[in-house]
Amino acid sequence: MTNLQDPQDIPDPQDTPDGTGSVVPPPGCPAHGGASLLYGPRFLRDPTESYQRMRRDHGQVAPVLLEADIPAWLVLGYRETRQILGDTQTYGRDPRRWNRWDEVPPDWSLMPWVAYSPMIHYTEGDEHRRRSAAVSDALSIVDPFELRAHCERFADGLIDKFAGSGKADLVFDYVYSVPALAMGTMFGLPEDQVEDLAQALTASLDANEDAIAAQQRAAEIVARLVAAKRDAPGLDITSRFVQNSPDLTEEQLVGDIMVMMVAGLPATSYWIGTTIRLMLTDTRFAVTLAGGRRSIGEAMTEVLWADSPVPNVIGRFAIRDTVLGGQRIRAGDLLVLSLAAANMDPLLWPDTTAGFAGNNAYLSFTGGDYGCPAGAPELAKNIAEMAIEVLVDRVPDLTLAVEPEELEWVDSLWCRAPSSLPVTFTPTHINAG
Repeated sequence: MTNLQDPQDIPDPQDTPDGTGSVVPPPGCPAHGGASLLYGPRFLRDPTESYQRMRRDHGQVAPVLLEADIPAWLVLGYRETRQILGDTQTYGRDPRRWNRWDEVPPDWSLMPWVAYSPMIHYTEGDEHRRRSAAVSDALSIVDPFELRAHCERFADGLIDKFAGSGKADLVFDYVYSVPALAMGTMFGLPEDQVEDLAQALTASLDANEDAIAAQQRAAEIVARLVAAKRDAPGLDITSRFVQNSPDLTEEQLVGDIMVMMVAGLPATSYWIGTTIRLMLTDTRFAVTLAGGRRSIGEAMTEVLWADSPVPNVIGRFAIRDTVLGGQRIRAGDLLVLSLAAANMDPLLWPDTTAGFAGNNAYLSFTGGDYGCPAGAPELAKNIAEMAIEVLVDRVPDLTLAVEPEELEWVDSLWCRAPSSLPVTFTPTHINAG
């Protein structure tokens, strides 16, 4: 992977695919004088309140400051987000266009997933469509029925380890482990490397000084996996992708597989954790997950609408000057897409009591050319749904061991999930053999 610690490693903007060249930052940005912080304890504690305040003060597109007080725009509106997702002529994905690179510190915690590298996230046009199709083809090798069977076995084995104690921290004992084991199986990763890779990928999304090193550790593990599958391919995603992508360099292969893994592990884990948290703190969800008025799948859909586990994504870089949501966007500006805010846009949901059943128009998997590749959302749902089903079946009387307001959150702009879920329940003794 590109050495993300050194901004000098970022290729010259003149190399951008459309030839737009470098963009000179505007001399000051008055709109960002009243910008809101998109980090810190207040934002982490209640991002929904922050989104509402920003929408009230600035409308559907708000000036914000990222970590280290780097200016950007946060897109809050559902319509505006859809507009960006569908307009690749105005909003590009290549971060070399950004007009704020000279302000970014070399150890910036958001660097791992913002700085340019040759992974699929930052490709555009025909190259992006070609590589996205290769990703979808690789994912198609996974049999959803076999995946659910694997996840059921993984979930049962994990629950067996704490069922007799009457207490557990579901984040550490369960929520991350089921998707990690599933990912190892799908990608053909040796079992002794699953935990290390899972920890590295998850840490790369956190807003702390370890994020850069974590991404590099993950890249090293994936590079070894790619080399192994090139020599001895198997029936797994990695082998299929390597075999079908002969034109990609080793760095591109590693980058694209890491993108798939991030979608398959941290994001799915956050989906599971957020749903379980609501089950433990919201009576409606407790009833739902116990088999009441809706299925677990329907409850998970409501989570995607109302409490998106991936609330924000580094979205697009303006290719030219434009106007969006009443704000003047300059060429080279960064727009962060707030999927969580867009999903709960009051213009979309004027009746806050309306349910979400049967409505799959949420943006939690983004959309357009850069939406999750075909097949990916279904695989994530299979993993998450089976993990929750087995937990509810095996441990039906879960009780949160702390007050809901005492829960702490993952320190990340990209993810919304509890960092710990301590629970108690009636112990169940497992009969050996």
